[in-house]
Amino acid sequence: MPQVEISIRPLRKTDLSEADRILRLAFGTFLGVPDPTTWERGVDYVRTRWLAEPSTAFAAEVDSQIVGSNFVTSWGSVGFFGPLTVRPDFWDKGIAKRLIEPALELFERWGTKHAGLFTFAHSPKHIRLYQKFGFWPRFLTAIMSKPINERPPNQSRWSRFSDLPRNEQEQNLKACRELTEQIYRGLDLSREIKSVNTQRLGDTVLLSTEDETKLVGFAVCHCGSGSEAGDNNCYVKFGVARPGLDSGEVFERLLDCCEAVGAFSQQGLTQAATKPIGG
Repeated sequence: MPQVEISIRPLRKTDLSEADRILRLAFGTFLGVPDPTTWERGVDYVRTRWLAEPSTAFAAEVDSQIVGSNFVTSWGSVGFFGPLTVRPDFWDKGIAKRLIEPALELFERWGTKHAGLFTFAHSPKHIRLYQKFGFWPRFLTAIMSKPINERPPNQSRWSRFSDLPRNEQEQNLKACRELTEQIYRGLDLSREIKSVNTQRLGDTVLLSTEDETKLVGFAVCHCGSGSEAGDNNCYVKFGVARPGLDSGEVFERLLDCCEAVGAFSQQGLTQAATKPIGG
């Protein structure tokens, strides 16, 4: 195998179009799409993640050409990386390994307690690569979909983060952190929630108790073209319900609200329930 000289550096704004092209080409080639560059058209994994935190995105270069990229995300004590993609004509040249290294360095610097990634369960090649860095298969994650109900559920007891005044947004971010702390110590979705709001990628659903004083669930949703959802889709990137005997029922209500956000997005409607959680 001919050796190539690989350099890893921060991904720059001027790199985004090429990084996006390589991502589609890589995934499309692996999945056997007839025209790989059309894979997931309308979905954006590159610009959205770079804008969320430019300093945690990395590019691989060979002969001054970008040949791959990787994105690292911190959710407090939890961290993950990806999508990690390499141009197909540079597969099997050690580039993916080099792109993993800065991710592990960031996890070490952040004091990440639980690190992970998503990959293809049917690909021994991918699994072997990540095992070399201490990542082992744990969960099969099903990606499920359903048509959006055009009649959204009752809007009482839930609100959208984007509708709240700034001071109430901060109040609700605190409530979200308190909720995720009950799931895993240090888990914090604040950056993700703020990024979705700032980039207008969708919205975060906030579900409260009947007296609207306590947060019982929330979900970060991407909606439409230019987000991680794509055209006419609503993608629930993260969702959580308060632990307890009624957590299943709460989560079902939360999914109904996510569907409403998708319906509002498609119809261009504005939801008026803006009461913050707590006092």
